[in-house]
Amino acid sequence: MIDYKLHIPGPVNVSPEAYKALTTPVMGHRSSDFVDLYNQCQPLLQKLFQTQDPVFLSTSSAWGAMEGAVRNLTRKKTLCCMCGAFSDKWIDVVRRCGKEADALQVEWGKHIDPVQLDEKLATGEYDLVTLVHNETSCGMMNPLEDIMKVLAKYPDVLSVIDTVSSFSVVSIPKDQWGIDVLLTGSQKALALPPGLALLSVSNRAFERAKEIEGRGYYFDFLEFLKNHEKGMTPSTPVIPLIHGLLYTLETIFEEGVENRFARHDHLNSLVHQWINSKGFELLPEKKYASKSLSCVKNNLNMDVAGFVKALREEKKLSIDGGYGKIKGQTFRISNMGNETEESISYLLSQMDEILPRFLPS
Repeated sequence: MIDYKLHIPGPVNVSPEAYKALTTPVMGHRSSDFVDLYNQCQPLLQKLFQTQDPVFLSTSSAWGAMEGAVRNLTRKKTLCCMCGAFSDKWIDVVRRCGKEADALQVEWGKHIDPVQLDEKLATGEYDLVTLVHNETSCGMMNPLEDIMKVLAKYPDVLSVIDTVSSFSVVSIPKDQWGIDVLLTGSQKALALPPGLALLSVSNRAFERAKEIEGRGYYFDFLEFLKNHEKGMTPSTPVIPLIHGLLYTLETIFEEGVENRFARHDHLNSLVHQWINSKGFELLPEKKYASKSLSCVKNNLNMDVAGFVKALREEKKLSIDGGYGKIKGQTFRISNMGNETEESISYLLSQMDEILPRFLPS
């Protein structure tokens, strides 16, 4: 029985209203009713992605779309920008697809340096770059606009940008910045259950895909495009989540996109104020700190596992005790999705109540 509220960096808490939208009756995925649903979502998605390109709906995690991008777009070699657990995984994914890949590796919590990226791309070895915009494992947001300015110098190098935990938290103008594949998932700031990936693909990425053999079927960009033109998906989609997506998109535009960005920024600042007031530190540099979550250094030698467990069991609130090789050395607090000043303030007040028990005496 799940009797606690999620404040982990994904999946995040789902509202009762969103759950209700998921109970809308399903229809045949080749029916006119589904075409109507798909086509209702499309202009709202394009507006949120800030693109004129199609936005595809994939019944998978975002990793499915990531793997698909590699299989569709790599001719020569992929350069994987690696700065945390999820971006580090890219190189393994690329090689398992039978493609060549190199790493541009930095320490967890550090950002990808556009100058170093420029130096790598100047070799002419690469035709695809993968980047995680907001590295959830260490709470670091890469300087995406500056990175895309570097990529603009190399027209034969395509970009695949994972915005799983930054999409709808900050502005990401896909077309203006020249992003080829922008992808995200349903379970983070969109505050829906997991199971749906969303990706927008540029015209030049479609042209590249036409040249690539072995794209597979399930994540073939050209299959997505062919079906998209009919208001459909290549395979049977997770229709309840698409009903939920339409509800979520409508609520985002009711709130106002700029208001949504400002809300996330404000809630993030409340968490940062709490961190500073307790003597903790952020793992990343402040300039590159995520706006959707905070990754906190355990510089006070707190019993992180005990704190997280007590918060969940006693206060019915769940934060994360660190991820991968920095588990226990950090803890993470999410402010993304539908959170409000009231809900974040309540979380922080409950953390205040139990924190002293888990600090060194």
